[in-house]
Amino acid sequence: MDLETIWYGVIGISMIMYAVLDGFDLGVGSLHLLAKDDHQRRIFLNSIGPVWDGNEVWIVIIMGGLFAGFPNAYATIFSGLYTLLMFLIAGLIFRAAAIEFRSKRPSKSWRAIWDFVFFASSILTAFVIGIVLGNLIMGLPLDSAQNYNGDFIDLLHPYPILIGITGVALFAMHGAIYLTMKTEGETHEVVRRWINTTILVFLLCYGVSTAVTIAYMPHMTVRMMELPSLLLVPLLALLAILNIPYQVRKRNDGWAFISSCISIALLIGLFGIGTYPYLLYSTFQPDDYSLTIYNSASSHETLVILMIVVAIGVPLVLAYGFWVYRVFRGKVRLEHTSY
Repeated sequence: MDLETIWYGVIGISMIMYAVLDGFDLGVGSLHLLAKDDHQRRIFLNSIGPVWDGNEVWIVIIMGGLFAGFPNAYATIFSGLYTLLMFLIAGLIFRAAAIEFRSKRPSKSWRAIWDFVFFASSILTAFVIGIVLGNLIMGLPLDSAQNYNGDFIDLLHPYPILIGITGVALFAMHGAIYLTMKTEGETHEVVRRWINTTILVFLLCYGVSTAVTIAYMPHMTVRMMELPSLLLVPLLALLAILNIPYQVRKRNDGWAFISSCISIALLIGLFGIGTYPYLLYSTFQPDDYSLTIYNSASSHETLVILMIVVAIGVPLVLAYGFWVYRVFRGKVRLEHTSY
């Protein structure tokens, strides 16, 4: 296996880690306004309070990995999708501000404002992530210089919007399952009632987006047609999703959450399988104008150095994450230091 493919895999794994970890943060945020009172909303905030900022480390690794490993693709993505990515950054910033500022004052109006900001920024972030992925699947109008030849409106085709809605639904399901693990009593029973609804909404979105992808994005199925064994990936993803309501009914909240994590990982895997080896698929002349992991990669020596850095840094990130989740495991109970 060449270094370009390995580095593509590193970025792919980082995408999975971000989607799995920050995904439930965004999901909790998207459900925040459904809580019936201030106590429940504080429970929601404190369920992610110790971990949300650490979960965002993975998006830094993704962006840094593109910048260092595939600079040509990084340049085209961050120039062509500039406005869209500014919305993503704004969502992340306002979500962080809402979490930190919301409980600084007891005023109901103050808290109501930041509750809405937390909800809206979480929805915005999940939606924009989906739109970005949708555009990467659909392809962009890249010219002969491999530059984006379009404007912001061109990024808002129906297909990326569909993927954006699917992303919001996926993270809402993931967040609801996470909350069942972190809550107890009345709040726990309230959240449990939301899960089946979020699953049904996601399954509807997933079914529609899958059908549209197969019908209108034939390049996404080429790899699986060449290697039929890869068809196991979407099958396993569907089985993982269907296992969630089964585990919920048995009140195995931990296993339901694991199934949700597996389904997200497999769905990101499907994205990687379908787009490989393209980083940016050109809708003009795919064979000539597209950016692949080979024509946009850094030098061999640079990739070797990057792999050494990853071999040292990623285990440290994983160790820190393991320690934090272990320290803050169990049900959420409010204290005087809580949000």
